[in-house]
Amino acid sequence: MHRGELVLILHAHLPYIRHPEHAEFLEERWLFEAITETYLPILQRLQRLADDGLALHLTVSLSPTLLAMLADPLLQERYVRHLERQIELAEKETVRTKWLPPFDRLARMYAGRAREAHRVYTGVYRRDLIAAFRSLHLQGGLELMTTCATHGYLPLLDRHPAAVRAQIRVGLQAFEEFMGFRPRGLWLPECGYAPGLDAILREEGVGYVIVDAHGVLFGEPRPRFGVHAPVRTPSGVIVFGRDLASSKQVWSSIEGYPGHPDYREFHRDIGYDLDTDYLRPYLGGDGSRTATGIKYYRITGATDQKEPYDPDRARAQAAAHARNFVRERDAHALRLKEVLGRGPVIVSPYDAELFGHWWFEGTDWLELVIRDVQREARDLRMTTPARVIDGAGEFQMQQPAMSSWGVRGYHDMWLNGSNDWIWPRLHRMAERMVRLTSAMPDAHGPSLRVLNQMARELLLAQASDWGFIIKTQSHASYAYGRLQDHMERFDVLADALEAQEIDESRLARFESQDNLFPFVDYRVYANLPPEPGGGFQAALASEGRRRASTPSARLASAPAANAGSEQAARPPASATPAGPGS
Repeated sequence: MHRGELVLILHAHLPYIRHPEHAEFLEERWLFEAITETYLPILQRLQRLADDGLALHLTVSLSPTLLAMLADPLLQERYVRHLERQIELAEKETVRTKWLPPFDRLARMYAGRAREAHRVYTGVYRRDLIAAFRSLHLQGGLELMTTCATHGYLPLLDRHPAAVRAQIRVGLQAFEEFMGFRPRGLWLPECGYAPGLDAILREEGVGYVIVDAHGVLFGEPRPRFGVHAPVRTPSGVIVFGRDLASSKQVWSSIEGYPGHPDYREFHRDIGYDLDTDYLRPYLGGDGSRTATGIKYYRITGATDQKEPYDPDRARAQAAAHARNFVRERDAHALRLKEVLGRGPVIVSPYDAELFGHWWFEGTDWLELVIRDVQREARDLRMTTPARVIDGAGEFQMQQPAMSSWGVRGYHDMWLNGSNDWIWPRLHRMAERMVRLTSAMPDAHGPSLRVLNQMARELLLAQASDWGFIIKTQSHASYAYGRLQDHMERFDVLADALEAQEIDESRLARFESQDNLFPFVDYRVYANLPPEPGGGFQAALASEGRRRASTPSARLASAPAANAGSEQAARPPASATPAGPGS
């Protein structure tokens, strides 16, 4: 009997950013950086593992907005141009640093990486990374799942269950459109869960979800095996809880691996260090300074005086950290088995963009972990949520507690003094969408197009990314602008529909700018019938009363409720991180 099962999950998500109205747009670089530094390296390493005959047994969640951007011809073309500029800049750096060792070695490294990314993206994958992920899935080693349509934070959308259902249903439909099959699992945006949500999830065919540790630990009844065995909700959805120890080792910028002094310093980039005139062709469209991806220094320590980066030293450290991670998980599994009387399930979920982008050496670490589990820790095996479910017997029945993996473990990141104004407006939009859907159940012609575009604008406005960015004040003006754009477009369309004065040229412009989910059907907002016991909203209210009346209520603001999640709230790919380095 295995000591335990290790479930590694990478959640790949970026907000939908596409601006055909501009020749170049700074925030589109979030996607380009993530492709170069995270998605391509991960795909290459997973394929190398598969070619070596090693079982992957890794789970990757691909968000619908990310899939849509990866498949978009406009963004594909712009990414190729971005790579060409990266190659040009890196080659210029090899000339500038020719007499500056060890920077010359690093410049040549970056030039080689840029050329390799261009070769693999255009020649090997033919710009189709979705097909590459699908191929690994069909080979049997990679389990794919998805998330809600635009990563809407479900617990705060509860006022209109139809809005919650739309986020879930459209997300599943989008994944099927791109992949050709329905996923068994759904990544809850920001791991946000509230009692009663499971009923809608099950209704939409979701088999399993992931929640943070306290979602299971504070559930009713208390779990017999803590977070180290999945539970089944009253509606039949299987819930996996996050293991805090393994998360802290990787996530924490203080105690985790990414903060090691030998690793590359994320914050020092030539885009901020070198002369503006020299960099101008490679900066943002407005000429403002931005990261180029060329970074010459290592973390060194809590100092502004950084030492040059040594790739060999960093790779050796990544190998040591991979061995340490596997050894710690192996020992932890043995201890848990002795206590629990059964092999534990250790669920370790991370944002995919941590690997390669924030933590430059993270993709090497990931490959080495997968190799080491199979070569050395033979009593600990890697697996996936679906394999755990298929190989298990019965699950304990439990209703998990309201929770998220954001700061302090609840809603604070998405509902606070900086962004609380968003939610009343989103609720009013959802109410209007439900009302117009009920009034026009069989729309056609321009009215049908208006209602479908209203659905897109509502979904885009609901993205959890905007509230997160506003809270962190990184690219906040962009997030404000996006929210205002989607909210105003929604109202303009709704007003025109109600007045029966549809401007088709304006409608076509909105359809071109926000062309997400061409399959969307506004009828997804048909109002949900009343459910026995009051459904999602009543369950939330009941949970709030229960928590307020118990001693555990004070834990809602206690850092211990989400121990080890210093970086748990997911940052956009180019936002200023609270991550590795200074």
